[in-house]
Amino acid sequence: MRLGALQCRVAGMKTPHKKAAAREQTREAVAHHHIGSTTIKKKKAAQKRQRSRPSSRSRRNIVGCRISHGWKEGDEPITQWKGTVLDQVPINPSLYLVKYDGIDCVYGLELHRDERILKLKILPDKVSFSRVSDVRLADTIIGKAVEHMFEGEHGSKDEWRGMVLAQAPIMNAWFYITYEKDPVLYMYQLLDDYKEGDLRIMPESSASPPADREPEGVVDGLIGKHVEYTKEDGSKRTGKVIHQVKAKPSVYFIKFDDDFHIYVYDLVKKNC
Repeated sequence: MRLGALQCRVAGMKTPHKKAAAREQTREAVAHHHIGSTTIKKKKAAQKRQRSRPSSRSRRNIVGCRISHGWKEGDEPITQWKGTVLDQVPINPSLYLVKYDGIDCVYGLELHRDERILKLKILPDKVSFSRVSDVRLADTIIGKAVEHMFEGEHGSKDEWRGMVLAQAPIMNAWFYITYEKDPVLYMYQLLDDYKEGDLRIMPESSASPPADREPEGVVDGLIGKHVEYTKEDGSKRTGKVIHQVKAKPSVYFIKFDDDFHIYVYDLVKKNC
């Protein structure tokens, strides 16, 4: 499955819950991006990212902690957020991956630096370290192309094709997944969906390489590399490759400077 050159729907810190079928309220966006010979297209108005003071090295490790904070952007009113810190990005220790309550996508935020974040608090709440109920099934779905069914606004079924990327850290009963129509990082309790018939593993193409062998053209050493593209108005958008997916070595996570979503792209080189 190729995840590059796909349409992406992007929302601000108001991203609706996907299961509630409010996805149509999000903004559609396009941009043009080249990484090697791979082209990524998406359409989105640029957002200014506030840069602030570097964080202190003496800060406590907050991975696995429950947090709360306010969010203030521009002239918008302050909103309140609670979530769980899933991970700290090794190549950029100030960047954390966060799963907010009621939000299905994973956000990448510099929790101690971003001036839009107000009154960050570490909560005493204990994170529930639930175990995977079926380890064999979990191993089966990771790295697989899937069809994921969601209930629409009026009870209709909405089918999304995507790829299961990994078991989520900290919240171990959840899994990272991304979609063709929306290549950002999401997480769901996919084993429940599978058992309820809402997640189906797609048959593998005969042209697909074995799971234990990388496809031709995989680019190694991309983690930490800066990427750039030119938008339609001539302005530049920059970001960084922050993670390589173990189950699919050609797939990487990218964090753009002007966005807090984590984008997922297949960076296999194309022989044009």
